[in-house]
Amino acid sequence: MVETTGGEPDDGTAEVLDRPLPDGVRRRVVQIVSDGFGGLTVAELPAQLRQYARFTPSRRAKFAGNAMAAALETDPLFRQRIAEKLREAQPELATALDSAAPPPAADPLDVAAAAYVLRPTGWVKLVTAAGEEALRADAERADEESRVELERLREELAQARGQTRAETERLRTELESAKKEAESLHRKLRGAHSDVKRGEAALRKLHGEMDALRADGQAQVSAAESETRRLKARLSEAEAVLEATRKAAREGRSVEDMRVRLLLDTVLDAAQGLRRELALPPLSVRPAETVDAVEPGRMTPKDIAARALSENDPAILDQLLALPQAHLVVDGYNVTKTGYPQMPLEKQRLRLLGQLSQLAAQTGAEVTCVFDGAELAAPVLLAPPRGVRVLFSKPGVTADELIRQLVRAEPPGRPVIVASTDREVADGIAKAGARPVASAVLLKRFSRG
Repeated sequence: MVETTGGEPDDGTAEVLDRPLPDGVRRRVVQIVSDGFGGLTVAELPAQLRQYARFTPSRRAKFAGNAMAAALETDPLFRQRIAEKLREAQPELATALDSAAPPPAADPLDVAAAAYVLRPTGWVKLVTAAGEEALRADAERADEESRVELERLREELAQARGQTRAETERLRTELESAKKEAESLHRKLRGAHSDVKRGEAALRKLHGEMDALRADGQAQVSAAESETRRLKARLSEAEAVLEATRKAAREGRSVEDMRVRLLLDTVLDAAQGLRRELALPPLSVRPAETVDAVEPGRMTPKDIAARALSENDPAILDQLLALPQAHLVVDGYNVTKTGYPQMPLEKQRLRLLGQLSQLAAQTGAEVTCVFDGAELAAPVLLAPPRGVRVLFSKPGVTADELIRQLVRAEPPGRPVIVASTDREVADGIAKAGARPVASAVLLKRFSRG
């Protein structure tokens, strides 16, 4: 429907479209606005479109299509500016629309979209005709697709019918053959029925034998799995030792050289400490001095026993750490959960490491603190304090196993002290030559300062 206002020139601006803009025409209109959008300054754009000024034409058409269509309809000045850009881009089409003679070969949707923007006389008819033409083309395309689909379905139905007839004949033939075979099998079944009874008796006997074999096999499998786990643990240790050996070789020294050198330093320090402790004169030992006896002023075995310290006396830990080249290995969480279990794990670690740093500074001993890293979701951001080595166990390896590896890595003869209340850890490291100390003894030593 076309409406005009009396007294105004009939230039198309008073015409009103009485139905929604066809989808095809609307998409072409949005594309025209998007193309002409870039040629305008930000000040020339409506306020609601200025946020899309830096968008590319394709992104502008995708994200600002509705906003541009609404602005074109409600803002005459904006529509005139887009129309000017369209006239510059397609002068021939614009001239043809002004003369009411659109090119016959032009796409009706392009003609309708240009008419909607330029608003020449009769633009409503062009837009309406383009919509009807698009609907008619869609209907014709749908009819053609339906006809093709119907032909395809008819062909498939004919093929299915032929296949059904052939399948029916085949099944009939197979049925006759199956009947004859069933009669033969029925006769054989009667003969085999007696064989089944004999076989059932033999089967029961075999089941008993199989149960016995299965139990024996399960026991062997369990033993094999245990041995496999043990070998895997040994293999992991061997791989770790091999990697350490390779690393040491790359650095120009071997692990054994390091162990021997550390043991030699331990023996030398122990000898010097013993010399100072006994106040030996710088003279060779006289034969008479080798005779076992109690000299005046020296303690007898009875006196020494009377001065023995309790296992829970922190003075024992001081004596052990005073040994030459002493190495203190601490089961971190075992100590913290014995002394202050109510604190978060992070604060437990920080408190323990601070105390160990003070102990290392006081005694001069080597200190290694081991934490269980099996449940860590991410690496711990921790700066080890001065004098304390901090280690976390790898996935699949417990802190107890890491402590045993550290003890086994030390050369025989070096004093190694392990602070842990775990009885399994204490027994294991004692067999390896280390001295176990209860976590409570270390905590008492901390409290003493």
